[in-house]
Amino acid sequence: MNAPTTLPDQKKVGMVSLGCPKALVDSERILTRLRADGYAMSPDYAGADVVLVNTCGFLDSAKEESLAAIGEAIAENGRVIVTGCMGEEAEVIRARYPQVLAVTGAHQYEQVVEAVHQAAPPSQGPFIDLIPQPDIKLTPRHYSYLKISEGCNHTCAFCIIPQLRGKLASRRVDAVLREAEKLVAAGTKELLVISQDTSAYGVDIRHEERLWKDHPVRAHMTDLARELGQLRTPQGETPWVRLHYVYPYPHVDAVIPLMAEGLLTPYLDIPFQHASPSVLRAMKRPANEAKVLERLKSWREICPEIAVRSSFVVGFPGETEDDFQYLLRWLEEAQLDRVGAFRFEPVEGAAANLLPDPVPEAVKEERYARIMEVTERISAAKLAAKVGRTLPVIIDEVGEPDEDG
Repeated sequence: MNAPTTLPDQKKVGMVSLGCPKALVDSERILTRLRADGYAMSPDYAGADVVLVNTCGFLDSAKEESLAAIGEAIAENGRVIVTGCMGEEAEVIRARYPQVLAVTGAHQYEQVVEAVHQAAPPSQGPFIDLIPQPDIKLTPRHYSYLKISEGCNHTCAFCIIPQLRGKLASRRVDAVLREAEKLVAAGTKELLVISQDTSAYGVDIRHEERLWKDHPVRAHMTDLARELGQLRTPQGETPWVRLHYVYPYPHVDAVIPLMAEGLLTPYLDIPFQHASPSVLRAMKRPANEAKVLERLKSWREICPEIAVRSSFVVGFPGETEDDFQYLLRWLEEAQLDRVGAFRFEPVEGAAANLLPDPVPEAVKEERYARIMEVTERISAAKLAAKVGRTLPVIIDEVGEPDEDG
């Protein structure tokens, strides 16, 4: 691939993107807009006229990482603009680093671009804006994130995402499909559909219909999934389409047959967070763990190849040993393919901080070790069952030879 042309007087922008895939998509959009305005991308801080730091503000530990990244950019360059979720706490950032040039919040693209224009006015050549430029991607060429909405309507006790990114705001379905088609045509082999709540896609716009390929399509997860399943690469292959952050609403059942037909990757990322009814109620999340087990069984009957990943919080305020044992038993029955676990961490502004009966840190660590032991054993058994089979894979990169060659 040819490197992008850089004119002698082009202003250069450096960037570091922290946090989740949604933030990475924000970074891609900001950089794409800046390149269209005549800026070049700098591979390091030293060569940049201004540096953007896209921050994460979900956990206190993430905030500290963001503040450290801002400090590093200031030390190496000095001209720094801050954006992203932690940008909602501008006073905290400016108290630590009063020299930052500007602070904007999450997905405030126009404000970020305007701040860059003020800090380093563009000096584009007379023909730059006549040359169509491809969108900037911060992922390898073979996979791309497809963000279908912003924000969230849930009020989970441990989460401040709605405070940082607002209520659910779904994209037009034709715009999403147009972007997906463009990405696949450009070489994407795997589309990772992301949002805060993929199952709720379109709720805020009443699942409005748009014309796509001469037929109406609703802004609804099932319609979107069905249309994404019709995409083909330039070689005529079906790309992998992987659904992330899927809440187990009833209509999720409708996408499982698409997976069985090979139109969607047989994979669901579902944030269960816990299984104990009392803990789920304290978290302000649906407590329907028994029904979920029934649906997992049904999904596997329809699509035996389906892999389900989830994440869980241990040590939530009020979580008893009985609650935790309930979770472990549920996991043994659920037999999830992949599990990530997190020790509960207070987040400034979260309702959970006010709950009684905090779990001691030592108990959190002990429960974290136990849940990982159980889930890693289940994952290992799932993988062992695939030994001897030939499966299609995507190779992310070829590493250097190890001791075994």
